[in-house]
Amino acid sequence: MAAASWYHRDISRVVAEELLAKAGRDGCFLVRDSESVSGAYALCLLFQRHVHTYRILPNDEGLLSVQTIQGIQAKCFRTLPDLISAYQQPNNGLVTPLLYPVHRARQAADEDSDGEDGRGSGHTGSTGPAGGSGPGMWLSAPITARTLISQQLHQRLQEQVHSSPASDFMGFMAEYLNHHLQLDLEALRHGHPQLRHLSTALVTACRALHSEIDFTLAGLETLARVFDPLASPRSPAREQGLLTSDPDLELLLNKISTVNHLLSSLEKKVLKSLQETVSRHNLMLPSVAAAPPPATKPLAVQSFEVKVGKSQRAALTVDVELGTVAITKRGSGSPEETITQDKILQLIKYQSMQSKVRLVYDREPQRSLSRDFVFPSARKREAFCQLLQLMKIQHSNLDEPDLISVYVGTWNMGSTPPPRSLASWLTSRGLGHTQDETTACIPHDIYVIGTQENSLGDREWVEFLRASLKTLMAIDYRVVALQCLWSIKIVVLVKPEHERRISHVHTSSVKTGIANTLGNKGAVGVSFLFNGTSFGFVNCHLASGSEKTHRRNQNYSDILRSLVLGDKQLSAFDLTLRFTHLFWFGDLNYRLDMDVQDILAHVTKKEFEALLTVDQLNLEREKNKVFLRFSEGDISFPPTYRYERGSRDTYMWQKFKPTGVRINVPSWCDRILWKSHPETHVVCNSYGCTDDIVTSDHSPVFATFEVGVTSQFVPKKAPGSGPEPLACIEWESIEVIVKTASRSKCYIEFHSYCLEEAQRSGENTSQSCDIPGFLKLGWSAKNLPVLNPILPDLEYLGDQHLLLSIKGVESCESYGECCIAMRSMIGSMAQQFETFLFHRGEETGSMCGWMKVRVPKDRCSTRERLYAPQVPQLGSAPPQAPAMGDAEPSPAMLCRSRPRSLPEPAASYTNPAYFIFEGVP
Repeated sequence: MAAASWYHRDISRVVAEELLAKAGRDGCFLVRDSESVSGAYALCLLFQRHVHTYRILPNDEGLLSVQTIQGIQAKCFRTLPDLISAYQQPNNGLVTPLLYPVHRARQAADEDSDGEDGRGSGHTGSTGPAGGSGPGMWLSAPITARTLISQQLHQRLQEQVHSSPASDFMGFMAEYLNHHLQLDLEALRHGHPQLRHLSTALVTACRALHSEIDFTLAGLETLARVFDPLASPRSPAREQGLLTSDPDLELLLNKISTVNHLLSSLEKKVLKSLQETVSRHNLMLPSVAAAPPPATKPLAVQSFEVKVGKSQRAALTVDVELGTVAITKRGSGSPEETITQDKILQLIKYQSMQSKVRLVYDREPQRSLSRDFVFPSARKREAFCQLLQLMKIQHSNLDEPDLISVYVGTWNMGSTPPPRSLASWLTSRGLGHTQDETTACIPHDIYVIGTQENSLGDREWVEFLRASLKTLMAIDYRVVALQCLWSIKIVVLVKPEHERRISHVHTSSVKTGIANTLGNKGAVGVSFLFNGTSFGFVNCHLASGSEKTHRRNQNYSDILRSLVLGDKQLSAFDLTLRFTHLFWFGDLNYRLDMDVQDILAHVTKKEFEALLTVDQLNLEREKNKVFLRFSEGDISFPPTYRYERGSRDTYMWQKFKPTGVRINVPSWCDRILWKSHPETHVVCNSYGCTDDIVTSDHSPVFATFEVGVTSQFVPKKAPGSGPEPLACIEWESIEVIVKTASRSKCYIEFHSYCLEEAQRSGENTSQSCDIPGFLKLGWSAKNLPVLNPILPDLEYLGDQHLLLSIKGVESCESYGECCIAMRSMIGSMAQQFETFLFHRGEETGSMCGWMKVRVPKDRCSTRERLYAPQVPQLGSAPPQAPAMGDAEPSPAMLCRSRPRSLPEPAASYTNPAYFIFEGVP
């Protein structure tokens, strides 16, 4: 059954309210997916020009019910259409019955206009809440339905294939799904569950695997006999394989089991043999020199009570002077294990549980072990982490970095193998703002490489990048993450010394091809923590064609909404607010709105400013359609698309197709943008493209950044030496204006890594809607919580940020989110703050207020850094976009971020909400 027309799937709250406002009649309604509860829905209903939102929640049995006013008995329904039909009657607890459904607009399949065909010939439609299928449907399906099932499964197979859709194995599977699946279905229908045709297909597809395993088994057995002459000369599984000419699946599984056993036992055999050799010949291994004794005042040994596993209690004893951590189980007189500081590889703080930590350490050569410990509170966990960081500093010559360099590259490879050398791309040499020759070969701390239309295999591409960097930099870079979606790939590489500083790695991908089911267009993303700083990277390939601007904007919104990256506790926040630094790059495919001959004339004269005024991405950013509050470096290089392959002298702007000639004007399709939390340090040191890599019709683009990072804070005063004074975050008032047709009461949620857990305010104390389409909310001090950070030190708090979310009391859905830097709020007097609200990539309102962060007098010391923190001054003129090498302006200031290279218009705001902040009645 198709989805009901009043069900609008995952549209945003703002879009839902706009649709109801256009309908304009009391009783108009629609249903969308809930933003706050997975698997739930939101019923949006218009009455007296205001939108009322009700949550539709499933219970443990899957029955649906509406959360209505108190005193009305909740009714349960099996399907969403049944529920809607019931609430079309009066007196059911809603402000008005459901009278006029607002229908979903039909969207035609949107094919790429450049002829970049997606893999696969169709797509599987969304079933919606009213449809579904199960095993019973399969068994009772008629012949035509079983054929449709076969086609749908074949399509799923194509969607799952990323790199090699035409491999032999996939060919066998496609043959089965197209021709033999129906025979197995028919047999299953008559009570024969053996799936004989599937078994035959698997045996045929895996035939080549037998010989590969036989070859591997022979080598492993030979190596085992070298170190253990008594080992069996040949495994029974291989003997059986040699005796039969028709191997089956059971034999293949036996062989795989034998390989698994040999691999797991071989290391033990070799280790035992080598140990006997060392003992027999009295060989001495070199000893490690002891660390020099510290010159500082000795610290007392500290002990922490922790929980290990589900219920076991233990004590962690930290001796900073000796450089050891001892683990002692409760009731035991001696430590179960003692770990020296040089064996500690990583300390990972859980984000889902503020009192939990994971300790990763070396236990024996080539093997690491991780153990989880739960402390009584987040403060105790923080004290333990501080002591370990202090111990590492005292016993090591390496300091934690304040600044790191980040390289970001993007290249549409045009489905062609790369050249032998990528030196110009990886060293930022070519056209535009490039690095000086004396610094071009200085290795960066992090390399993030994004590609589109990359025909290489995943492993082959990663090893090619590592080998290229090793040749250029003489460093064996480590792989942090690889994420692929068909031919869209992102690779993150770091220096070996930073490997232990990386944690909480997440990857994700989103398809935005035809009907959002094909992966020829879409995005891949990676996020992680570098010590205490969160990073996000998104590589995308958006819809092509000069006329597809709206489609590209929609691709951006879909990626922003669907990409699952960062801390899960922040999943309700806009993706652009979840990270200290977010970098977004790729083949964005935005074009130039100008005649091709005029473009070529401007390019010849290097008049890029005139072209940038008609750049679609700049124009859409100007309208606040995409990339709100993002920054981009100055573009001083020619358009990177569409060149003649083999040369960079000619643009091939004509594309001949069976339907006629297609015009692809030269454009800056390949871009790199970024967005950072307010009062953080980011400097773009280069932004350009290569001029000597000519295998594709796109030129590779690069950008390099100097980025400020934070490490585990170590206070001047040793933790645990006395009662901890508390810092506090106090609010005098908050005023919020949100774009909404609702009159719901709201509350504010406060999130920060410096808090033990998320906090929430009471309901707003004042409310008005004098401006149509906007709701003004106010909170006084008595309805706002006093927040106590887990550490009271000035230096620590200066690096922290608060994330705030405005949520409706009825729907628990967000009306907008924002980020506030704490550095400029520290002091004894309340400071004013002003900022925008965002939700799902849209600007949804504004927030202003007064707050202060009070720090105990004995915790006000700071240290020198390699960069100066950027603190905004309220009341100053809106800053212009920074030049290359200048610090980024703070997003906390109430000013619109405008694309570079565009003239500044007269100061004006199209959103009436901002007039309130500007003092305009």
